[in-house]
Amino acid sequence: MIPETLADADQKMGKSVEALKREMGTVRTGRATPALVENLVVDYYDTPTPLKQLASISIPEARLIVIQPWDRTAMQAIEKAILKSDVGMTPSSDGQVIRLAVPPLTEERRKEMVKVLRKRVEESRNAVRNVRTHALEALRKMESNKEMSQDDLKRASDQVQKLHDKHILAIEDLGKAKEAEVMRV
Repeated sequence: MIPETLADADQKMGKSVEALKREMGTVRTGRATPALVENLVVDYYDTPTPLKQLASISIPEARLIVIQPWDRTAMQAIEKAILKSDVGMTPSSDGQVIRLAVPPLTEERRKEMVKVLRKRVEESRNAVRNVRTHALEALRKMESNKEMSQDDLKRASDQVQKLHDKHILAIEDLGKAKEAEVMRV
């Protein structure tokens, strides 16, 4: 029962780190990446649909995103979704493709992005802490039900703490790396 609890905690903490990695990919750094727009929800024939299911997204240059819809009737809906979103770019269309020029970030905007990044890192830390709390509660419950000894509880608690520390360190490293990338001019 103890190994299952530890494996479950490790898996959930790992998922928190993975979720943070995905979120970090959507943060603008001044360079074009498909992650900036691929999950935008487009109202396609009154059905909310992710952009990546409606068009191919390519990056021909470092500061340009090209979106080529598979159905040209979706052009207007895609443009509306981009304008409504918070990506901060204005689409230009030629009837075939939509181009998004990624403007360089101002110093003020970079600092704003760093604040958003720090908030997301803190949310991930809290998620890992919550997983640790739940795992420790499960272990204490096992100990109170006489399913394990106090010594086993102490050892398992130490292992949960080590897992927690490992994942918190990974989260902080991700945050520092992305912050450095955002602040780089």
